[in-house]
Amino acid sequence: MKYFLSSLALGTAVTLSAAAHAEDVTLRYLASHGGIAAHELAKELGWFEGTGVDVETVGYASGGPESLMALAGGSVEIGSAATSAVLNSIVGGNDFVAAYPTQGINDEVQSIFYVLEDSPIQTIEDIAGKTIAVNTLGAHLDYTVREALHQKGLPQNAANLVTVPGPQLEQVLRSGQVDVAAFGYWQTTFEGAARQNGGLRAVFGDTDVLGDIAGGFTVLRRDWVEQHPDAARIFVTTSARALDYARENPEKTREITAKVLKERGENPEVAAFFAGYGVREGGLATERDVQFWIDVLVREGKLSEGQLKARDVLLVTQEEVAAK
Repeated sequence: MKYFLSSLALGTAVTLSAAAHAEDVTLRYLASHGGIAAHELAKELGWFEGTGVDVETVGYASGGPESLMALAGGSVEIGSAATSAVLNSIVGGNDFVAAYPTQGINDEVQSIFYVLEDSPIQTIEDIAGKTIAVNTLGAHLDYTVREALHQKGLPQNAANLVTVPGPQLEQVLRSGQVDVAAFGYWQTTFEGAARQNGGLRAVFGDTDVLGDIAGGFTVLRRDWVEQHPDAARIFVTTSARALDYARENPEKTREITAKVLKERGENPEVAAFFAGYGVREGGLATERDVQFWIDVLVREGKLSEGQLKARDVLLVTQEEVAAK
């Protein structure tokens, strides 16, 4: 992979310069249960050492909307959320930019909607009127269900969504408290453990609905990027490099994930089921990754046609780097 350290341009017209060392800054973030983000992996690999940039966890987020609220409030510098949640936050008045895709959605890494093996639910149409466990409302799984129902000509609110933390998804499904448990693409550790225990059946995955697309983004405030362009460049390129490392070194990444989970007091054994980040080589987004969801929001009446474009949101795209 080539790293264009001096040519990553922002939609804000701020250019990330090629300085080897930024001013000393620490970017705070909220971690997710059961896994680590690319910037966490980069830190564990020691790649931020000597750059002036560091990242530090200050707790957990139950989902993307909570992470974005913390970012908007200034209690963290790094947010992380599904693309739909990021766009809704921007529409709501937050001046955010999408730094790099946290994960991609493809045949290897995707969200999967599970039922018990003997469930009568066989197709997307069958989820109408059923209760589905998701990690949070207003984010990726919520919007994937809406889009799945829409594509089948059903009302987008035809299913009943309830929030359940990732570690409890398998339990609420097996105990019959919900009809469907949705394991997000970022929860492959929990999904793998549940699948290994048997007795579950997949109804559909989000690739059936969305195709090959970025699932979500690490997000920065635009004013922070403008104030710290060198630090932003180092953060983005180093994190993108870690995404490639995970694809090329899956076993080592699982080892690192297990180590971090153990240090946090989580179950390190689920790291064995980490399926990768699923992000394209180079760790950058394409315009479709964002435009797809902009079009959905336009269809829902939350945006007017042309009000927001993918380039208004993305820090840098794969297309821009390829053109250099």
